[in-house]
Amino acid sequence: MVSGPQGDAGLMTAGALKALIRTIPDFPAAGIRFRDITTLIADGPGLAASIEHMAALVPQGIQSVAGIEARGFIFGTALAIRLNVGFIPVRKAGKLPVETIGVDYALEYGEARIEIDPTLVSDGEKVLLVDDLIATGGTALAAAQLLRRAGADCDHALFVIDLPELGGAQKLRDAGIANQSLMEFAGH
Repeated sequence: MVSGPQGDAGLMTAGALKALIRTIPDFPAAGIRFRDITTLIADGPGLAASIEHMAALVPQGIQSVAGIEARGFIFGTALAIRLNVGFIPVRKAGKLPVETIGVDYALEYGEARIEIDPTLVSDGEKVLLVDDLIATGGTALAAAQLLRRAGADCDHALFVIDLPELGGAQKLRDAGIANQSLMEFAGH
């Protein structure tokens, strides 16, 4: 998590970034508090500070960034540009025009599938997984599994938001994937 009253070069603080996240009650279902990052990405200084704070958390030796569709594309691409490395899109099924590899995984209510173009990953390439939010961890675990199957060394992940009560960050750690987030929110 980002800490301290003021980041490097006068960046917005963790508290200021957290204040930019809009909470939508009872979405998509009653009792859920949806953490909406669109208000953060619409704020230029907030988006820039998020990327700078994430860049400060990137482990040495990362060779590319993989972002999970769709909001992971926003933060992942910006972070890849900041790090001067390539970006690997982790897509929903059927979105890539080339031969892919994919993995099916369980959601809270059903199943989903994600895919990648395996030619974008070199054997042993150090890939950082990025998404906007870690909740139950199902999608992130599936993405890491998929990247590893393509040959990547995917043992680090970064998120803007963690919902620790849902246990996803711990599931990633249990699978050998170190992970950090810029901020946490209690509840669902």
